[in-house]
Amino acid sequence: MRRTIALLVLAALSVAGGGAASRGQTVPLSSATFIITGHGWGHGVGMPQWGAYGYAQHGWLAPRILAHYYPSTTLGPAPLARVRVLLGAGAKTVSLSSGVPFTVKDASGTSYPLDPGAVTLTTALKVKVDPSKPAKALPGPLVFSPGGQPLKLDRRYRGSLQVAVVRGKLQVVNTVGLEAYLYGVVPSEMPHTWAAEALKCQAIAARSYALAVRKTSGSFDLYSDTRSQVYRGVDGEQPEASAAVDATAGQVVLYQGKVATTYFYSSSGGRTAAIQDVWPNAKPVPYLVSVADPYDTISPHHDWGPFLFTAATLAGKLKVPGKLVDVQATVNGSGRATSLTATGTLGQVTVAAGDVRRLLGLRSTWFSLGVMGLSAPTGPAVVYGARARLDGVVRGFTPVLLESRVGTAPWSQLGAVTPSPDGVISTVIKPLQATQYRLSSGKVFSSAVKVRVAPLVKLAPATDQTSLRGSVKPALEGAPVEVQRQSGTTWKTVARADLSADGTFQAMLTLSPGMYRAHVAPGHGFVAGSSAPLRVVSA
Repeated sequence: MRRTIALLVLAALSVAGGGAASRGQTVPLSSATFIITGHGWGHGVGMPQWGAYGYAQHGWLAPRILAHYYPSTTLGPAPLARVRVLLGAGAKTVSLSSGVPFTVKDASGTSYPLDPGAVTLTTALKVKVDPSKPAKALPGPLVFSPGGQPLKLDRRYRGSLQVAVVRGKLQVVNTVGLEAYLYGVVPSEMPHTWAAEALKCQAIAARSYALAVRKTSGSFDLYSDTRSQVYRGVDGEQPEASAAVDATAGQVVLYQGKVATTYFYSSSGGRTAAIQDVWPNAKPVPYLVSVADPYDTISPHHDWGPFLFTAATLAGKLKVPGKLVDVQATVNGSGRATSLTATGTLGQVTVAAGDVRRLLGLRSTWFSLGVMGLSAPTGPAVVYGARARLDGVVRGFTPVLLESRVGTAPWSQLGAVTPSPDGVISTVIKPLQATQYRLSSGKVFSSAVKVRVAPLVKLAPATDQTSLRGSVKPALEGAPVEVQRQSGTTWKTVARADLSADGTFQAMLTLSPGMYRAHVAPGHGFVAGSSAPLRVVSA
């Protein structure tokens, strides 16, 4: 089952009337904050390691845990005893060593004993097989076998090391017993201090996965990194993990007699995912379905976020044409996103959820996307004592509070705001000085908007030919007042005065017919303000 959910809309939105604004005003959201929160870490298919650990802590044994995460499967014997693991490729030189005598066999089947120490190879594959003679080229590939100690490459490895020339560069492959291979895998994939039954789950899952995904042709079966599973050789081994491997020796997960592809990962977030919900091109698999994972709550990755993005950043990451105006997610039956469709002013782009996870640095595809943003009132400033309206949008958060602060003072809560069904908010404010406003929900905050305040300036009708009087609120004693006369399209100062303690002023000048106004730039956090024009019709 898939369903399309609109996560946020940044297009022009109608705003409910109220305060000083009218219906139909649009909400610009270029400064909106986009918040992504989610659950779990990893692809979500198969066995979550934290969940397995949780079940082990609650007394479940490994077979029961595995049957929960891979339903309809059974345990059975492994069909293979050795694997070939790619340790390195593309190098010009390779150095391997042993602390005891060891051997090398070339492609002709000839074996040579080697003294303890290091062998450095180039693509010529020259080896000093006779201490009294120079190194000679041997037909490759070369297979180095250990004596009484593991061979060392970058770290120590059980089994043999094969060095071959592939496309002009050196390739190193470790041929090792399946169980010995798992000694180096299990503690690399799961903390060795975890409960024994969880480690047994990891051992069986890793053994099964290795056999299910191994290459059936070519010079190696498995990678030593996350392309298969992490393998760190002898230096990565831990006694507890080795004990789990030994306790489950040869056991694999089977489905209808074949080794199951036992995907595993860190944390489900509370529910695993069906394979087709994570990889849309995959066919449904009866044992890779969505199941509950109640004990994932112990995982530090059970819930994550919030991750905050600006509209510009989100548009850039998703390569949205133009400015971002809308994002919609397709959500699958496992609760995870399948894709995001982002609409910009110049077009639309659909991005697979796995790519969204990579582009945005998310921990899983089980995420939700919310938006929280305010827009400042239109115009340069709000007049002192007047009301104004803040418009914005909120989706994906509740409750939401409006907060304010003056200068660098701590933020204070003004009260809750309630979005309309489409996420639009509108609230009336009455700032008495320059004030910052923001929205908050828990530990998530929108970007702040600053509302500037201009003084309320009034100019009284003229009562004589030599002065003009007026008032200013707030009463900032000593603030300079300019009386200006209109000249064409500009205003020229024709008189000055200082504001008195009671907020009044009187400017001395010789009046002539024309338009006059009072202009005040008081500072103290206020922007400049002017009175309404006053017409003087006769001198």
